[in-house]
Amino acid sequence: MGSGIDRRAIPAGAREWRWALPDGHEVRRIALAPVADRPVRGSLLFLPGRGDFYEKYLESLEEWSAAGWHVSAADWRGQAGSGRMTPNPLTGDIADFSVWIADLAALWRDWNSATPGPHVLVGHSMGGHLALRAVAEGAARPDALVLSAPMLGFVSAIPEFVQHAYSRLMCRIGDPARMAWPVSEKPGSPLDVRATLLTHDPERYADEGWWREARPELVMGPASWRWVERAAASIAALRAPGLLEAVMTPVLLLAARKDALVAYKAVERMAARLPRGELVTWGPEARHELLREADGVRDAVMTAIAAFLDRAAPARQG
Repeated sequence: MGSGIDRRAIPAGAREWRWALPDGHEVRRIALAPVADRPVRGSLLFLPGRGDFYEKYLESLEEWSAAGWHVSAADWRGQAGSGRMTPNPLTGDIADFSVWIADLAALWRDWNSATPGPHVLVGHSMGGHLALRAVAEGAARPDALVLSAPMLGFVSAIPEFVQHAYSRLMCRIGDPARMAWPVSEKPGSPLDVRATLLTHDPERYADEGWWREARPELVMGPASWRWVERAAASIAALRAPGLLEAVMTPVLLLAARKDALVAYKAVERMAARLPRGELVTWGPEARHELLREADGVRDAVMTAIAAFLDRAAPARQG
């Protein structure tokens, strides 16, 4: 484990707890205080992707803590340790992405009021999509926003202009809560190629399986067709003219040009619409999970984030 961090252990001193959303649904949270001998840098809230759990990102959470940040993360409603939305615990489902935006708004209010600034929001994949939409809609107001491989479009054999219509059709002709694909992270991909979609680092990839065995409640499989349709609708909402152009928050977008899950061109287009957007990209050396890539890529990703935050959310004096 190159960083010297044990990725298969909850950090000493970290707090894990369940927190009730306004409607009473409980989500799982974790918080890490900054290391004692470093000046406090601010506070950082991390949002994982679809089917994700924060244990996969402990290495990054600990590194940010070591850099002086108050670090927090939470599971999304309906996945990992935050319950399920269908009787099948392996299916990822949501009635509408606006549910998650409202959840994030509540989480943001609670976290923002309890932690020192500057406040930074970091989201990966679906978490990046939801973070950007929340900022664009005023549900969260961070000093800076970091998006890792944000889900702003899909890589699919179905052309982009009919993806939403196709998913609506699939919801109409069967149970919308049924799995949209049988295995893996991408429709049509067998389970044994899942690792090749996510990272070049076999040890970091294996961490996910270790945590799933240690904490079986984290296990989730494919999304429902309703999730696919609602995701397409939410992506379409972000394309609304003037929405991203009005976002004055500094935004760093990190993307792999050969990402096999989220569409790089969609990330590129939306980055260009953000007045204070910065896009940093990698080629074939990087896959979807940039924060869990092999050391060369991952070190560059963490360095890019640190440099961006030094510019966009400098430490407060006094």
